[in-house]
Order: sequence, then C-alpha cells, then structure tokens
Amino acid sequence: ISNVNLIDGTGNPLQANVSIGIREGKIIATDSSINEHAKNEIDGTGKFLIPGLFDCHVHTNDFESDFPKYVHYGVTSIFITGGSLCTNEYYAAMRAHGNQDTIPAPIVFHTSQHFTMEGRHPVKTYKGNWIDGKSVFFLKDTLQIESLVKEVTQYPIVGIKLTIEEGPNPPWVERIPQEFINKVQKEATKNSTEVFAHVSDNIELEMAMNAGIQNLVHWTGIDLDFQRDTILVDKIYGVKPSFISTLMIDKGFLYPLFPEWLEDLRLEGVFDEDYLEKADDPRYLARARDLMGFWKDYLKKDEVTLKDIASFQVDDIKVLTKNGIIFALGTDTGFFVLPGYSLHEEMQLFELGGMDQLDIIKMTTLNAAKMMHAQDSLGSIENGKIANMILLDKNPLESISNTLAINKVIKRGVIQKRIKE
Repeated sequence: ISNVNLIDGTGNPLQANVSIGIREGKIIATDSSINEHAKNEIDGTGKFLIPGLFDCHVHTNDFESDFPKYVHYGVTSIFITGGSLCTNEYYAAMRAHGNQDTIPAPIVFHTSQHFTMEGRHPVKTYKGNWIDGKSVFFLKDTLQIESLVKEVTQYPIVGIKLTIEEGPNPPWVERIPQEFINKVQKEATKNSTEVFAHVSDNIELEMAMNAGIQNLVHWTGIDLDFQRDTILVDKIYGVKPSFISTLMIDKGFLYPLFPEWLEDLRLEGVFDEDYLEKADDPRYLARARDLMGFWKDYLKKDEVTLKDIASFQVDDIKVLTKNGIIFALGTDTGFFVLPGYSLHEEMQLFELGGMDQLDIIKMTTLNAAKMMHAQDSLGSIENGKIANMILLDKNPLESISNTLAINKVIKRGVIQKRIKE
C-alpha cells in the first residue's frame, strides 16, 4: 500500500506518504523501500490507513449472518462475552469461522460461559437456551468454584465471565456475594487466567476491586465523583483494571425516539427492514420514553441530548486514562446495537464527549489487543504484526465518523469482500 497517510493505532501522530509491505498475511515493512519489490500495489495517495477495529463486547445468536457485517465495517477482531448459545461447541464453531479467510469473518476471542447464580442476570433478563453446565454455570457454593475454573480453563478462553450485577432491570435480585467473587478471582489467578466482571454501578465496581478483578466488561452505569468517591478511586488505581466502554447501550435503547438515526441505518442498506421496524413497536417506544425521563431526572435537565449522556461518562474516562487505566471499546450487541456499525457509533459517542480522535482509535485497536493479551500480533500497524487494516477515503482525525468512509478492509493481508460488493 503506497503513499498512504498512516495512523498506526499506537497513539502516534499521522505519518504522511508511508508505504506498507504485506507478505504472507503480516506487515513486513513500513517505509518506501518496499515499492520496487511488490507483486501487487494499492495506491494509497490521498487515503488513510488505520488498524482493523476490535469490538470488545459482542453477542451473537447467528454468527454466520453477523460476522460478514462486522468485517463490512472494518471490525476484524471481536471479543464474545458469553450468551445463551455459548456452549463449548458453539464457541469452537465461531473460532473456526474466524480463522478462515474465504468467508468474511473477524478473528474471535471469547470468555468462558457466564458464571452467575440461578434466577439472576443474564438468565432472568434474557430468554434463551440457558443450560447449567453448558451455556451458563450457576454458582451454588464457593466449594464448586475451584473445579469449575479448572474446567473452563481447559478451553482457549481469554478469561472467566462473572456477572456480579443485581439487574439490569427491576425486579432486582441480590448481587453475587463478595466471598463468591473473591473465590472466582483467586481460582482464576491459580489457573493463569483472568476474570471479566459484569458490573452496572459503583457498588458492584467496588466489589470487583475488593477482589482484585482485572477486567470490567461495562463502563455504563458507573459514575465517579473524584472528590466524593476517593476510596473507590484509590482502589481502581491500586488494582489498575482494564475497562470495556459499551456506551452504545445508552444510545441503542433511545433509537425509537430518533427517526433520523433509523434513516442513517436504512441508507447503509446492510440491516433487515424487519429489524429496523422494531423501533415502531409501542412497547419499545414506551421504554425509550421512560429511559429519556430517567436521563432528564439523573442529569437534572429539561432537554437531554446524546452529548449530555456521553459527556459525563467520557469525562471520567479521560481522567482515568490519564492515570494509566486502559479502556477498550465495546458495544454489547443488542437492541439497536448492531454488528459492526455500532462500533463506529461508539467511537462517535466518545468524540461527542470530547475524546481526541487519536485516542479513540487507539482504544478500539491497540488497547483492545492489550486487553486480549494479543498486542504482539494485533492492534497496530507495525512490522511483524498481522495485516488487519482499513483503508479510508477520508481523514478520521478530522471527524471520527470518517471511519465509515471505508475503501477496503484487509484481514491477514487479504482484501475482504464487503456486503453489496
């Protein structure tokens, strides 16, 4: 790829007129000396090259349909954090799909099945094929945790998915007891793996920090006051966990109130009209109105914009980031949180909240790879790494929405077929 404007994902400034060499799926050089030896050349003049994107909070009930959508939008790696279908066999099928390049599919990382308790989130919240011992593990006492952790670490998981939260919707249930959380973390460490905890408020975040948990799969629901919450903030800096953002949860539920967002989706021509028509369902419209009412009360404003919802969360994230806490971007696929497209919306929410575009790109590339312990092979455009990248027609440092101006998606050095091509 010759004479391209390179944004390498490390947070370094844009480098103009760079040439990138790719051989056998890997980056072999990032300078102009390679041009004369290239068998094939893509002219990158006037274009912008960024690493392939990484969605760090994905669920799918139909990966054969969803995976091409991720690749279409430049998402070349995903992190699946459980689900009602996520048996060992289903996980293996998704990994195999991601490890071939004939059919567009992202590289797949995943957690174990959910560790939770009977009658609690996510089983009480989402209908599905939840089978204890197959797609979910119900914790009944702390004695069983040792054997459960040994069982799941036989498989190629990134870590254990532990659901601490009491919700997310009424009627509330009890949170998982602290001694259970502590035991899961202790056994994970003994078995050389990590815990990815699901929390939805400051109390649950503190419970996770008390156990020393290294990864949190949601930021949504947390609201730090750095003057008031000094004990919790000190615990965060002591543990130094990594967070996955999922601000799109807040936007997704509000879709029925904003027809212009739906029109943007229709213009994409990627998503089924049957799905988009869900926004017209009176039940979802009522839920969206209730949620907007919550935001008006919470933010103490008569009129609330998406910027209002994003800004107070991004403000906290910027402070933590400056103090060494790693954030990766994830979407939590669900109601109007759509495969591929919504990761770009997630980036736009961070820009609305005042985050610098270079930092946003790093969060959804190199930071994500670090969270997966895959930074030696993924996450940035550097010599020796896997050639996952996106060629853009517009500059994402002028507006992060330009990450949607996709010219080509490359995975393992192979140009991917996009939807409608």
